Amino acid sequence: MLGSGIIKGLLVTAKNFVGSYHDPARMVTVQYPEERTQLPENYRNFPFLVSEDAADPMGTLRCVACQICEKECPPQCIYIEKSKDKKPDATGKMQLYPAIFDIDTSVCMNCGICAEVCPFDSIKMDKVFEVAATNRFSGLLLHREQLAKSNSYYHQIHPVEADEVDTRLAAERKAAEEKAKAAAAAKAAAAAKPATPAAPAASPVAKPQDEPRRSPSGEGGPAPAPGAAAPAPALKPQDEPRPSAGGPAT
Repeated sequence: MLGSGIIKGLLVTAKNFVGSYHDPARMVTVQYPEERTQLPENYRNFPFLVSEDAADPMGTLRCVACQICEKECPPQCIYIEKSKDKKPDATGKMQLYPAIFDIDTSVCMNCGICAEVCPFDSIKMDKVFEVAATNRFSGLLLHREQLAKSNSYYHQIHPVEADEVDTRLAAERKAAEEKAKAAAAAKAAAAAKPATPAAPAASPVAKPQDEPRRSPSGEGGPAPAPGAAAPAPALKPQDEPRPSAGGPAT
């Protein structure tokens, strides 16, 4: 039938129009700001810094001022200055911390690269999109005090990701503690091990000049002093003169 497609389209439009007044599935308009939609977990906006304790956000920042996010940021909107000293982090390890950490949200393009390259899981993407300000220079330049948010807040906006990060960090901390305990036990065992007794001193070896000299005949007795005449050799029995048959030998 000619024009049947137009009639079907008008029926669909009329159904959606009437349903938008009483069917919640067709009520696509949200009365903002009185009503707000639930943002999905993967939604991202400007970055923020994760701190372990909400009571001391500046003292428990995960950031160690490695400046990787500053170098990898495409629009170069992150500015970091390292501290001159170190302080213990959440695990008790002495680390540097950011003395200055600024993000210019008027330049940030919400790409999330800073959160991807961070090796300490210290910078994450927020869901706050109401960031209007009357001054684009001072109002949109966020300092570390404004960027620091607690780990519990991170669990609220990204629960699945935050659980995975906390599980991994807990395993790393446990492994580090076990390694430190093993090293301390090995050190204590080495200190408690008795010292090896020293070997007895060897008796002095007689030198050739200290040995007693013997006579040239090989018999015992002191050898003659150097320069003295050698004594006549003693006659052996076979060397003595034999008497002749007619009488004593002359």
